[in-house]
Amino acid sequence: MEDEPIYFYAKFDPFYEFSNFAPHGLTVDGVYWPTAEHYFQAQKFHDAAYRERIRQARTPKEAKALGQSRKMPLRADWEAVKEEVMLVALRGKFVHRKLKRLLLDTGRRPLIEHAPSDYYWGCGKDGSGKNRLGTLLMQVRAELQEESP
Repeated sequence: MEDEPIYFYAKFDPFYEFSNFAPHGLTVDGVYWPTAEHYFQAQKFHDAAYRERIRQARTPKEAKALGQSRKMPLRADWEAVKEEVMLVALRGKFVHRKLKRLLLDTGRRPLIEHAPSDYYWGCGKDGSGKNRLGTLLMQVRAELQEESP
């Protein structure tokens, strides 16, 4: 059971809280973001007004659509910094007591984002994806385990 993977992605999944779309806000540098997705998508851009537009998006789906638009130029270093940006989002999100406990209670089980169309952050439709979101969540979990007695 300790090595049984935990899959997360959709609203009906038992561990939906691990999704960047889950309704758990975070504060980074004194700015509140409604979800990790809002924060992550906004960081793709240097334009402050556009970042704010993403922050104000009504839903994480809307924030993602704005972040995937190429009407605004991506920051030049995005590919180099995107995983660090995701770590900032996850560390900010998992300060919530309930979320922190949920993550810690997964022990050492593999965490896998079961996103069928995402082969970078998720495992993709066939499981061959990189699962970077799951891997970074496991890194945050390890950091939290070190902090907790």
